[in-house]
Amino acid sequence: MAEPRDDAAHLWAWRHPRAQGAAGRCIGRTDLRVDARKAKRLAHRIRQAARRHGLPHEIVTSPLRRCADVGRWLRRWGWRHRTDAALMEMDFGAWDGLRWEQVGHAAVEAWCADFADARPGGGESLRGMLARAAAWTAPAPALLVTHGGWMLARQWAGTRAAPPRSAAEWPAAPRHGSLWRLPAAALRAPR
Repeated sequence: MAEPRDDAAHLWAWRHPRAQGAAGRCIGRTDLRVDARKAKRLAHRIRQAARRHGLPHEIVTSPLRRCADVGRWLRRWGWRHRTDAALMEMDFGAWDGLRWEQVGHAAVEAWCADFADARPGGGESLRGMLARAAAWTAPAPALLVTHGGWMLARQWAGTRAAPPRSAAEWPAAPRHGSLWRLPAAALRAPR
């Protein structure tokens, strides 16, 4: 994602490190661990970015361990750390934590057929997540450790007027540990 020039007007959002045990599974709100060295490494990168750009020493993270562990490292180094459930990944309901083959091809196809409004596993619809990500506010600049789905939803809400018509329109998730600068102001959720 292209990075805007005005650092103070944006959210500095890092995707959490790769979670242990996530491969081949539907992971939304399943609270998986991350390797402590990877959490510490990302915390170092965030600290360096803050120093280089004169950013506040305050981090807001999802309460899930794969994000909050990074915030805990920063807190050890004198930063303020708070968690916010609004930054959590999409809620996949009964699917959460299952292997994709347990969810089944037919269930995934049904979700993809109504991508914006279906509630996978009885959880949250993409439209709901788009609204949640668009509504989140903080004084800019704000530093976050969050999830790929939340980052995509925030970006989508800032650039599109409507939710995706199909799963094929939804972009690929950012790399683990990557930084995106996203609009800080509350956005209008795609209708």
